[in-house]
Amino acid sequence: MAVREAEPVETLQQVKEAGLDREDLLGMYRNMLITRAVEERGHILYKQGKIPGSFYTGRGNEASVGVGTAMGPNDVGTPLQRDMGVHITRGIEPWRIFAQYMGREDGPTRGRDGNVHMGDARLGLHTMVSHLPAMLPVGVGMALAFKIRDERRVAVAWCGEGAAARGDAHEGMNLAGVRRLPVVFVIDNNQWAYSTPAHLEYAVDHLADRAAAYGFDGVVVDGTDVLAVYREAKHAIEKAREGGGPTLIESVTLRMEGHAVHDDAFYVPKELFEEWARRDPIERFRTWLRDNAEMTDDEEDEITAGVKRLLNEAIQRAEQSPVPDPATVIDGVFASPDELETPHHR
Repeated sequence: MAVREAEPVETLQQVKEAGLDREDLLGMYRNMLITRAVEERGHILYKQGKIPGSFYTGRGNEASVGVGTAMGPNDVGTPLQRDMGVHITRGIEPWRIFAQYMGREDGPTRGRDGNVHMGDARLGLHTMVSHLPAMLPVGVGMALAFKIRDERRVAVAWCGEGAAARGDAHEGMNLAGVRRLPVVFVIDNNQWAYSTPAHLEYAVDHLADRAAAYGFDGVVVDGTDVLAVYREAKHAIEKAREGGGPTLIESVTLRMEGHAVHDDAFYVPKELFEEWARRDPIERFRTWLRDNAEMTDDEEDEITAGVKRLLNEAIQRAEQSPVPDPATVIDGVFASPDELETPHHR
């Protein structure tokens, strides 16, 4: 169970072996463009004073689309603020994301949570909280339920490399390993826990090295290579579905902006930004599609224009969404015992 460093995906044949056709590839490219465009438009909304609080993005982590693509329709996940690509891929519409950003009634949480604290249980996405690794035990709990019910479903749980130092991350992974649960852990290693560099965060060579201590497999993948991310996530998810237990995927990227809009990331060396900018996941995949899947100018222009139209319409629709009525502030926040599927008081 030694950690493995994943190889890049180089040919169309390798992609086909992983279960993707050409239309899938173009769809993934479109979702990556939407992911970045949503967050770029979000920056504009923030500067216009339309987004309350701070604002967080995942620029440089658009390859999270690969994990969302690998998940089955009945699988569940707990994506975080750097994983917008998962929300997009699983079907949360951009206009609802903008409504969420602006605290409107049509956002996934109906204006009742932080602007990037979103999910949609109908799509198998469960809303994050600020204490990020706290979502790992949630994912493990769902995986335990799937095993108890003998359901062929898998939970995917995310955290960053900084959050991986907290106790709930260790506790979740330990229980998952002991019970051989159908869960996949994804650590988005963006190399900075706010302003703390990776070499001051952990002593192992790779965070995926920890997996062996919990009794399951670990793999390190280049988080700017969406196809490699997809392949490793697909393998881990299907292994879990077949009873093979958890996998820890360490997706290595760089956080290409500050921790949030209030942080100018002055502590990150300029040369590091320049190095990782050359590995931009969208440009990397665009070049791959050109070289290996014969993506034409017309196809690329059509996708780009479609994304621009989608985003323009999404912002207009979101701005028409009403703000929540203060009288309904606790609606949907608490469940009464009678609303529970299996009330504990009976």
